[in-house]
Amino acid sequence: MRRLEITNAPTMRYLFQLEIERSDESRYDHRLHGVLLVAQGLSCSKVANLLGHTTKTIENWVNRFNSNGFNALRDEKHTGRPSKISVSDLEKIDRDIRLDPQDLGYNQNLWDGKLLSHHIKMKYGILLSVRQCQRLFHKLGFRQRIPRPISSKGDPIKQDEFKKIKDAC
Repeated sequence: MRRLEITNAPTMRYLFQLEIERSDESRYDHRLHGVLLVAQGLSCSKVANLLGHTTKTIENWVNRFNSNGFNALRDEKHTGRPSKISVSDLEKIDRDIRLDPQDLGYNQNLWDGKLLSHHIKMKYGILLSVRQCQRLFHKLGFRQRIPRPISSKGDPIKQDEFKKIKDAC
């Protein structure tokens, strides 16, 4: 009988690893397989070679399993960095940006990341980058609007007539 082979094996090994990393359950199953192979008598270095990890990774899995059982092979919760903005401040900021910036004493007609960053720093004492403020707009359900440029040499009456002609077509 002919030996089976995976076509384009190096690429497929990489894709297998990506698929394993895709979900918590597949990573847990992968770790289970690694610990099972060690339980069947393979060395950590042999299992590491087979699964595409370092020997130290396999040793860590086995040690975690020995000390805390199956749950030790599951991914821990990743909470991320805590927000600089409290829930109450976020609600206040949401109310602020629903107002016209000129109502709050600014010279701009529209909110943007730079203005929001300045506003939060001045009113709430919280330093956020422009990019974080742009994300904050998105989180609060706003979308970016860029004002249309107005030609300084354009005749507003002719422009208005052109719009009426174009709409009639």
